[in-house]
Amino acid sequence: MGNKIAIVANTLEIEPEGLDKFWSFKGKLEVPIDHIDGASEDPGILDDTKGLRSPGLHTPGKWAGTFTQHGEKIFWNVTRPEHPIVIQLNNEDYARLVIGVNNPREIVDQINNAITQRYTN
Repeated sequence: MGNKIAIVANTLEIEPEGLDKFWSFKGKLEVPIDHIDGASEDPGILDDTKGLRSPGLHTPGKWAGTFTQHGEKIFWNVTRPEHPIVIQLNNEDYARLVIGVNNPREIVDQINNAITQRYTN
């Protein structure tokens, strides 16, 4: 399982796949590119504390759903050994999205390129 990620027009679409939709309580997330500050690879984040889960799932090696840490809401959908990417948001309900993907460098580059293009167009 994992996440299906696409940039459609000026919107980043993230769709948890399979049972991850159920465990994360999200069918799909849509974020305007203007509300994204950046994306990065961060494999070490899996070892950080996640905060208070509500609602969602946390089992060894699996995090799905909404977690609140230091007053910020963070959406997680990562299963080890997927590679996590972190997407920083502004003007959204979530401060960050932590998403597991199989090709992190490619996805991070696509998101950051879309952000750069908004300033050049």
